[in-house]
Amino acid sequence: MTREEKLQQILGKNEYDVADLVTIVELLRAPGGCPWDREQTHRSLRRDFIEETYEVIEAIDNNDPVLLREELGDALLQIVMHARIEEEEGRADFRAIAADVCRKMIHRHPHVFGEVKADSVGEVLANWEQIKSDEKSRNTVTDKLNAIPRQLPALMRAAKVGKKAKELDFPDIGAVLEKLEEETAEVRAALDSGDRGACAEEIGDLLFTVAQLSRFAGVEAEEALTRATDKFVRRFSAVEAAVTADGKDLGEMSDAEKDLYWQKVKKM
Repeated sequence: MTREEKLQQILGKNEYDVADLVTIVELLRAPGGCPWDREQTHRSLRRDFIEETYEVIEAIDNNDPVLLREELGDALLQIVMHARIEEEEGRADFRAIAADVCRKMIHRHPHVFGEVKADSVGEVLANWEQIKSDEKSRNTVTDKLNAIPRQLPALMRAAKVGKKAKELDFPDIGAVLEKLEEETAEVRAALDSGDRGACAEEIGDLLFTVAQLSRFAGVEAEEALTRATDKFVRRFSAVEAAVTADGKDLGEMSDAEKDLYWQKVKKM
């Protein structure tokens, strides 16, 4: 089918499906298409893919089905763009990528598509991890730790690493708390020394331990930190508004005065 025939086919429709999206992206990147789309690469689209993923998460967190539908579409567009680049390079196309994930899902769910028994979520996850390890030839715990992407948010990666390294995990949450106190003392010592490299290392150790504490407490560290940051922004906004209403300048107030407003806001 020629470019003009594909254009007319797309323009003649009122309803579209995934196959049409694949064709639209092909037309955008083809000669005579969109200059911006034509110059994109996997690397140039990397940040956009990350941003679109977080926008999907925002829609989920806000329980907004209208926004979720839109953001899922934007994320799907990113996938189709990357698939098109792969096709242009002669490595794979959208159909092949979809076929691969279909085969993966069938293989990793033998309790649905095979004869394996799995009556609980725990059994399903254990089977999944074993199958995945066999597929990827991850024979040691180190193999599994190295397979966790460094590009994950740092607290999320720290929690996953701690969970995977169960052979050296803390025995209980009490031991994590003891480690937290130890790491806090080491941060103080590094700060007293004035050694910035030591400070960075010890603060990193402290954050890693906090991630493990969150894991033992059944709390997602990333989500907990996001909520804490949101709370701080809300309280700061309330303090700033109260100070302004009183005809004062927050930047010119003493620490004691600021604390009075902060404590008042915390009680609200």
